[in-house]
Amino acid sequence: MRRILPTFTSLQCFEAAARHLNFTRAAEELNLTQSAVSRQVRNLESFLRQDLFRRADRRLGLTEAGADYARAVAGLLDGLQAETLKVLTRDAGPQVLNLALFPTFGSFWLIPRLGGFTAAHPHLQLNLTTGTRPFDLEADDVDVAIQHGDGTWPGAVTHLIAQEETIPVCAPSLVDGRRRVPAAELARFTRLHLQSRPYAWDEWMTARGLDAPGGEAAADTGPRFEFFNMVIRAALAGLGVAVLPRMFVGEELAAGHLVAPFGPAVLSHRAYYMAYAARKADLPKVVAFRDWLLGQVAADG
Repeated sequence: MRRILPTFTSLQCFEAAARHLNFTRAAEELNLTQSAVSRQVRNLESFLRQDLFRRADRRLGLTEAGADYARAVAGLLDGLQAETLKVLTRDAGPQVLNLALFPTFGSFWLIPRLGGFTAAHPHLQLNLTTGTRPFDLEADDVDVAIQHGDGTWPGAVTHLIAQEETIPVCAPSLVDGRRRVPAAELARFTRLHLQSRPYAWDEWMTARGLDAPGGEAAADTGPRFEFFNMVIRAALAGLGVAVLPRMFVGEELAAGHLVAPFGPAVLSHRAYYMAYAARKADLPKVVAFRDWLLGQVAADG
């Protein structure tokens, strides 16, 4: 029976556009023109007979159907990529290192450094896969993963890579350009949430010795987003206040596009760790990457 499926290109374009909430950035990622991405998304919407994006005031947002579909498509593409890499590297053995990481941390912290590793180990081929949930070091056929959590995963050897400090940020216009705003005023603002970090607001408020903004019943209200990039874009657009890792919004804060007027960053109970299955601890390719990455951490002090 013939499957009822849209084209793979339209799904790639939609997933990238949904993640960036920007057709131009999606086009740059996919090495296509902006008009090609827009056309593929329109074709997909026509195929599904549903609007996937809201287009208003030059801003792009996901409809409810679009947000649900984006989550499903992202998961399927992640899975397809992982299975593809398994086949591609089935006979490659010790010359290929399968590295799994979260896309935002990878983009901001790890990928800019990887040139040093490939230069030092030109015989090793790096295969990178990304996901938004913790990786299964056995089932996902991963050699090394950069995980986010408390550092304990069954059967894994872990090494601390980077602590995480979180801070509430928003657009300057939201607070009328004020540099300092009492934390008590947080109850007046919409709270933005990242689905994978439901604890972020509570963790920051508790660390600062503050009550939940607006009371416990209100602490969990506000829109939720699947990806970091979406939350950052929402904060930039003035949709509300988001508690985010400072390392991911450093450029926006330095440029003044975002401000942090409600108080200092706090150290999260969770951090980024390098993790690998204990049975792989002595593999030369894993040892090479572990030693190099721990060297990078030591250099950062």
